[in-house]
Amino acid sequence: MIKTNIRIGGVPEHFNLPIHQIKENGTLDRHGISLEWTDFYGGTGQMTKALREDDVDICILLTEGIVKDIIKGSQSKIISEYVITPLTWGIHTGLENSLQKKDFIFDKKHAISRFGSGSHLISIVNANSKNQQIAEEQFTVINDINGAIKSLNALETDVFYWEKYTTKPYVDAGIIRRIDEYLTPWPCFVIAATDSILEKHPEKVDLLLDLIQESCKKFMKDDSVIPVVAERYDQQLPDVERWYHSTEWATNSWVSDKMLKSVIYHLKSANIINEDEHIPELIWKK
Repeated sequence: MIKTNIRIGGVPEHFNLPIHQIKENGTLDRHGISLEWTDFYGGTGQMTKALREDDVDICILLTEGIVKDIIKGSQSKIISEYVITPLTWGIHTGLENSLQKKDFIFDKKHAISRFGSGSHLISIVNANSKNQQIAEEQFTVINDINGAIKSLNALETDVFYWEKYTTKPYVDAGIIRRIDEYLTPWPCFVIAATDSILEKHPEKVDLLLDLIQESCKKFMKDDSVIPVVAERYDQQLPDVERWYHSTEWATNSWVSDKMLKSVIYHLKSANIINEDEHIPELIWKK
């Protein structure tokens, strides 16, 4: 069987285990797909750049990040929702920082993995939801979680947004502090693909989606994955149990137009995109 090579990437986090499972158990090979996975430690901003530069064909990334990047000219489409529950962002600070829960944070220095990343966009969306603003000069690019830890504890920055359960081991170990949380007002992860791969191999992309969604169905029915996630991602079992039972994956390729409309509204309200910005086609029309 001639296999189709597809380059795919995502953050090295527990959300993506259903995809790793079908790569590792031979399911994709049996269906003629050779999947080349890349971990993007820099998050959504790094992935949108990789999609633009044709370094990857498909990414699992934050909804608001890819919506913003397609509007700004990326030759990509959203091909499916992936995790349909909202993301719980932890809001973190350094050990010696005086910030506490409910303190005013919008005049502080914010660490972000890169401009256009979730840590950047969500800090602006959160501020806007409370009728506040964050100036561009308040942001410092720190690349990844390790850069954030160093920056926060050196008091170079004050605030860092990252997924709550991914950072929890650092919080539990007393390396950084979590002072608050923020829940995104939309499904957290979607799957996006370049126009190029959609034109070259639409049938294989569609098949890949079917296989990912079938894996997600099995994942959600099988509680035995909980200890697997805990061990593989160095998480505490009670934390994984809470995460697993509060997370739902998409089992079809439907993408809500109303959801995207809401994302665009928030991006405009937060001045991340212009009020009169042209909105191109965001969703893959098969």
